[in-house]
Amino acid sequence: ETLQRIVSTLVNKNDEIHNFIDMLNHTISNVQVNSSNAISELDEEFDGLYSVLHEMKGSMANTIQQEEARKIQALQDQLSQCSRALESSEELLELAVQSLDIKNPVELLEVENIDWIVTVASAFRLSLKPKVSDSMTHMMVDFALEKRMLQAVKFLPVPKAPEIDVAACLVVDNCITISWRMPEEDSRIDHFVLEYRKTNFDGLPRLKGEQHWELVDYIKTTQYTLSGLKFDTKYMNLRVQACNKAVAGEYSDPVTLETKAFVFSLDSTSSHLNLKVEDTYVEWDPTGGKGQEKIKGKENKNSNTASPKRSTNSPRASARGGRDRFAGESYTVLGDTAIESGQHYWEVRAQKDCKSYSVGVTYRNPGKFDQLGKTNSSWCIHINNWLQTTFSAKHNNKAKTLDIPVPDRIGVYCDFDGGQLSFYNANSKALLHTFRTKFTQPLLPGFMIWCGGLTVSTGLQVPSAVKTLQKSENGLGGSTSSLNNVA
Repeated sequence: ETLQRIVSTLVNKNDEIHNFIDMLNHTISNVQVNSSNAISELDEEFDGLYSVLHEMKGSMANTIQQEEARKIQALQDQLSQCSRALESSEELLELAVQSLDIKNPVELLEVENIDWIVTVASAFRLSLKPKVSDSMTHMMVDFALEKRMLQAVKFLPVPKAPEIDVAACLVVDNCITISWRMPEEDSRIDHFVLEYRKTNFDGLPRLKGEQHWELVDYIKTTQYTLSGLKFDTKYMNLRVQACNKAVAGEYSDPVTLETKAFVFSLDSTSSHLNLKVEDTYVEWDPTGGKGQEKIKGKENKNSNTASPKRSTNSPRASARGGRDRFAGESYTVLGDTAIESGQHYWEVRAQKDCKSYSVGVTYRNPGKFDQLGKTNSSWCIHINNWLQTTFSAKHNNKAKTLDIPVPDRIGVYCDFDGGQLSFYNANSKALLHTFRTKFTQPLLPGFMIWCGGLTVSTGLQVPSAVKTLQKSENGLGGSTSSLNNVA
């Protein structure tokens, strides 16, 4: 047995060494390929630099040639002017010399104006100084600084890891704003990469069982906001890395931000048989009852074991408490997670063809024929689109008409400890109605529907606009007192 263990250990070690040799050979091959790629990229960079220098040389040479042409043209114009003046001056000189030999007074009178002619001659108005200099020193260049800069060119350094400023990070309205800074100024940083993943563990990320990192690339600033998130886990890990144009640096130390929100699914195991239920969607099905009753009957005959979904050992099963299915005209489905404390928020969107639906909360274990708002243990708002639209708040079989438009999405805010249930226009956050009472038992989200479907959005934080409205909503209790009596 000892030899067998030794043999097994040696075999395993040999396999490890073989695998390591394969990995080393693969790494050598990768080094060669990556080195070749780096040389190719280096050639491209220098070719680009040569191209820029060649273009600059051509442009500067063209400027020198234009200056040369300008000066030559100016000098040639002056040369032509001087040639014409010299020709005129030579004609006058010849005339003056000839006049010296005249002895006849009559002929002398004919040339008596020669002194005036000489005075106004162009030769005497001509500047004998070149208009331009032959110097081209102003077109000289000194690349001493640029040469030193080129000689200082090195491989780009790997950027240092950014530092996340936890105090400046913000979690609100299902958005996360994360801020970071570089440990020292680095002008070569081109962009940043942000990675995040959801987790149920506080503190440092755990390797086992974690979700994959989600990536946001090419961030040009040191702050970024992740919006439209569903907070269906308690925390989120975030980390950032800096990148220059060649290489990415190390990731920052990851931070964990709390993203807790109320999450629940619709409990299909106890919903009315005429409702077709998925996790966050319920649809009225007028033919569902008969078909499901047949299936249910077959299941009861063929199996003596309880359905996994009805298991009383799961956390959400304890919220259901083994309820029977709703029946009669109570077309109801409840959430599978109870509210026992704190402030919570969720939203509901109805299909346009919904004829009648209710949205609210109820104590656990309502009667199978109970309808939302018609008992002293349930509160809701009800929309009826049959023939004409009516909008009302219901509790303890009493209704109050709400003379306001029905919104596309309804937000539900429940403050269990504060004894408050409020409904909002989820788009504008305008208040629709508020119930005030003292909740004495855990609450479950409740939904009734007849014709059409409802979509439920969970994993939402209480919106900041709703929190602000709660501070100024102290005068509405009297207007709804008739609906808030609790037995």
